[in-house]
Amino acid sequence: MINQNLKKYIEQNILPIYQKLDKAHSGNHVFDVINKSFEIAKDFDVNLDMVYTIAVFHDIGLIKEREHHHLIGGKMLEDDPFIQSLFSKEDLCIMKEAVEDHRASSKTPPRSIYGKIICEADRSDTMDIVIERTILFRMKNNESFESIYPDVLKHIQDKYGENGYLKVWLKTPGTTKMLTEIRKLLQHEIEFKQYAQKIYEKIKTNGESND
Repeated sequence: MINQNLKKYIEQNILPIYQKLDKAHSGNHVFDVINKSFEIAKDFDVNLDMVYTIAVFHDIGLIKEREHHHLIGGKMLEDDPFIQSLFSKEDLCIMKEAVEDHRASSKTPPRSIYGKIICEADRSDTMDIVIERTILFRMKNNESFESIYPDVLKHIQDKYGENGYLKVWLKTPGTTKMLTEIRKLLQHEIEFKQYAQKIYEKIKTNGESND
């Protein structure tokens, strides 16, 4: 059971910030990460209030800038007066480090199990969601599929390909399945492009229906 005062504070003050972020982060991503964090945490002896807080703050630094968002988010968590009132200094440090360590491009393992949980939760999307979020991030001004596709393909190859920079620390079934499927599809670029275009068109159709 999550501390209800913590939950209320986060729902009123932190989660609304995500609606100000780019299209890839302003939708369901943070809620997906929260739910996946809880699911992964079932296998470990951890404090669920800490797991929840880390998941909520993991991408919040994007409100300022992208390159160092993991460091900014960790600092925002550590400096939050309400969060400080609920956790010890030791727990604050662990949570700050977990947010800092969640960056996919990090070459070193997270410093705690909490860092490993948020890393895994942030990575364990389905193949469709990975491609969808990659497209959404590049559709800032409703760009055409052809104009963004080269960058979509490069990002997926660079991050999720056989020699991609993505590091997996817990190797849960969801992440393993996603990586297997993406790497198999990447072997056939024509099929990958067709698959990505269908997802792009679905995004456009859903966007137009919501206007």
